[in-house]
Amino acid sequence: MTDPVSRTILLLDIEKYSDRDDVEQAYLRRMLYDIADRTLDGAGIDARQRLRADRGDSVMELIDANASVTALLRALLTEVPAQLRAVNRMASSSAQIRLRGVVATGYVAVDGHDGWVGSDLNHACRLLDAALLRAALRERADDFALCVSEGVHAGIVRHNHPGIPTEDFHPVTVDSKNGPLRAWLHGPVPGGHDDHGERGEVPVPGADSGEHPAPGRQTPPAPARGQAAPPSGGVVFQFDGGSPNIGGSVVAGDQHGVSGGHVTGNVHLGGAGGESA
Repeated sequence: MTDPVSRTILLLDIEKYSDRDDVEQAYLRRMLYDIADRTLDGAGIDARQRLRADRGDSVMELIDANASVTALLRALLTEVPAQLRAVNRMASSSAQIRLRGVVATGYVAVDGHDGWVGSDLNHACRLLDAALLRAALRERADDFALCVSEGVHAGIVRHNHPGIPTEDFHPVTVDSKNGPLRAWLHGPVPGGHDDHGERGEVPVPGADSGEHPAPGRQTPPAPARGQAAPPSGGVVFQFDGGSPNIGGSVVAGDQHGVSGGHVTGNVHLGGAGGESA
């Protein structure tokens, strides 16, 4: 096995490939390779700077670390959608091609059987197969959904290079057999999906969300059906039977003139002649 070397990892996968017959699959594979080659050529990455592996319904490219990742992302965001529109406008419904894509960076080695080995590559494959990325493509009118790794976002995307608008990428966390994986999705995060929260993040089970009331304050309970909301400002107590403790004292005895609802102003707790509270 070779020593691991730094590579840019590009993965492209055809949506619903297994639903097609043999003739349609052969056509889709030709279109996939043609789109990949045109995109890489458009990014200035020639055949000498990359290795390709065939996965049937997807293509994997290991790109030399000296090739421009910025140019690659720009080409993916412009060239791939344009090529897909050109292909699909002339294709029958059964020959429509839609793609999921992942760009990541990491260390990859090649073994004695020309296989690729590396945890960074494994993580990229997990992102490509994530339910969130599949859902993102399903919910879009266009034909391409792209996800980039944390490293690619930190090194390239967040710097808002021309043609790579930072605001179009959203943080996501996807579940995988390797545990939660952080990444950045281009375009809207799919709604109502288990792989993301409000900002595309999956809370870790049992983890503290970090959101707490301010010290010394309690969140008031919601009013019961038919009951008016408590007035804003001031202190509101709600007693539902028993003998509640307030500041260490016990409230008991008669509660005169209190028959439910909200009480404001001076309230006498305890027997007649008690101190006003």
